[in-house]
Amino acid sequence: MKKSLLIAEDEEITLSLLRKVFLRPDLLLFEARNGTEAIQIIDQHPIDVVLTDIKMPGADGLAVLAHARKTLPTAEVILMTGYATVESAVQAMKMGAFHYVTKPFDVEEVIHLVDRVLELTTVKKENVQLKSQARDRYGLQNIIGVSEPTLQVLRLVKKVADTDSTILILGESGTGKELIARAIHYLSPRAERMLVPINCSAIPADLLESELFGHVKGAFTGAHVSRTGRFEMAHNGTIFLDEIGEMSPHLQAKLLRVLQEKSFIPVGGTRTVQVDARVIAATNKDLDEEVKEGRFRADLYFRLNVIPVRIPPLRERIEDIPLLASHFIERFNREKARAIEGIRPESFDIFQKYRWPGNIRELENVIERIVVLKGTGWIEPGDIPEKMRRGASSQGVAAPILGDSGLDIKSATEDFENRLIVQAMSLAKGNKNRAAALLGLKRTTFVEMLKRKNLVFPDTSNT
Repeated sequence: MKKSLLIAEDEEITLSLLRKVFLRPDLLLFEARNGTEAIQIIDQHPIDVVLTDIKMPGADGLAVLAHARKTLPTAEVILMTGYATVESAVQAMKMGAFHYVTKPFDVEEVIHLVDRVLELTTVKKENVQLKSQARDRYGLQNIIGVSEPTLQVLRLVKKVADTDSTILILGESGTGKELIARAIHYLSPRAERMLVPINCSAIPADLLESELFGHVKGAFTGAHVSRTGRFEMAHNGTIFLDEIGEMSPHLQAKLLRVLQEKSFIPVGGTRTVQVDARVIAATNKDLDEEVKEGRFRADLYFRLNVIPVRIPPLRERIEDIPLLASHFIERFNREKARAIEGIRPESFDIFQKYRWPGNIRELENVIERIVVLKGTGWIEPGDIPEKMRRGASSQGVAAPILGDSGLDIKSATEDFENRLIVQAMSLAKGNKNRAAALLGLKRTTFVEMLKRKNLVFPDTSNT
C-alpha cells in the first residue's frame, strides 16, 4: 500500500520543487496552498506525513500541526520555516512536531527526513492495532500480588507514571521488570505514542549503536539503506533499555550525551537528530558495584537512577505465589486445552518454601510443564519436580525471628492471615462462600475481613 504525503506551501516555487522531488510511484502526493486547504485534506484522507510551511495564508502551520495531532494520531508533521520564525518552530516541537527545517533548505536533507518519517509511521501503524490490547495486558490490574513488597511497587509506579522522570528498574532475572516498564508507559501521558523496547544484552556490541541511533546509507559494510534507530522511533514516547548493565563503555558515553542533550548523530551521519523520549532502564546487576569496579560510568548511573524501582524476588513475596500459580494454571488450561483443577495445600507448602532462583519466570515454566504433562486433576506434591521438593525441604518452615530489636506481632499476625486467605481463595477457585468455609468463617465475616485488609479477588460465588 502506498504511503501518503501532504505538502502545504503557499510559495509556488518551493511547492513546485517539492512536487518534483516527491512525485514518485511509492507515494500518494497531496498539495495545499494554505493552512485551511491542508486541514480539509487531513479531514478527507489518511495522511501519513505532513510537510508544511509555518507562515501561510489562513490557518498557519501550527494550526495544521494541532489539527493533524488531533485527527491523525499516527501521522507525523515536519515544519518548514524561515530564520525569522525559528521560535515558532521550537514551539511546534513542543506541540508534537517531528522536526523542522529552515529555508532555504537542502533538498537531500528534506528527502532523507521525509523517508525516515515515512518508515517511522509504518511502524507506528502496526503498533496502533496493538495499543488497546497492550493497555489491557500491561495495566496495573494485571500485575498480580497482594504482598506488601508488591503493593509498595505498585504504589510507586502510580506516583511516577505521569511524570517524564527517568526510571531505573532493578531486580533479578524473571521478576517482571519489563511488565513494570510497560505499565509505567501505558499509565503515562505518552501512552498514545510508542513504547520501544530493546535488550542491550541480546544484540552484539558492534551492532547495538546502530540499533539505538540508526545509521545512514554506506555507514558500514552492509548498510545499503539508511535506517531509523530505536531512539528516533521512540520520539515523544518511551524507550525501554533492558539489561542496561551490559552496555559497552563507548555506548554508555553516547547514551549519556543523549540524556543530557536530547540529541544524537546516527552512525555515519553528520546531521544531529533531536529526540524527546522518556527513558526507562532496567538491570539485574548491582550498578553500585559495577561503578566501583569501573565497568559502568558513574555519571550515567546518576543520570539513570533518578527514580529507582526495585522489584522484589519471588522469595520475598511468597504471599503472591498462590495467586500467581492459580493465574498460570488458568492461562495454560486455556492455551493448552487442559483441565487442572488447582493445587493441593501440600503442594503450595512446597512452592512457598522453595527459593525460586528463576523467580516468576521459573514458576510460570513449572506450572506450564505440570499442566501439560498432568492434564487433569489437582497438582499433587509428586507432580512437582524433585529438585524443587528437595530445595523446599532443605529450607524448613519459614518463621518470624524475634531478635534484639523485637518483633511487631500485629504485622506478623496480619501477614500470616493474608497468606491463609490467599490460599483459601485459590483452593476455592475464587468462590468466597467456599473460601470462608475453608477458614471456618461466615461469609459476611470473611467479606468484611477482605475489605478491612484491602484485599481484592474476583468472586465466582453466585451470591
